[in-house]
Amino acid sequence: MTAETSPIEGAPLIKPSTTDHPLYDSVVEACRTVFDPEIPVNIYDLGLVYTIEITEENDVNVIMTLTAPGCPVAGDMPGWLAEAIEPLPGVRQVNVMLTWEPPWGMDMMTDEAKLELGFM
Repeated sequence: MTAETSPIEGAPLIKPSTTDHPLYDSVVEACRTVFDPEIPVNIYDLGLVYTIEITEENDVNVIMTLTAPGCPVAGDMPGWLAEAIEPLPGVRQVNVMLTWEPPWGMDMMTDEAKLELGFM
């Protein structure tokens, strides 16, 4: 996923993740265990997880979106994601925030997700 820049502020629309943290890969794998019930692909490969920020204290802050604001699981999915990450060894606390900016688009999916859904 590339970080688009805002034409007004020049800041990325999607905050970069803490990819160099030792917990990052296990947090990504935990994200891949959560599925949108209407789509047979995990939320990470769908591109719904925008940012994984991990602090020095091992607090995990996730910024995610949904495929549409009217998603029937909008109130549940952030909790599902937090429940998937919290048991990981070393994680102190998890905070999942929902955002609608930038809006999700099919171009945010990984190639694997596009293939799984027949878009490639």
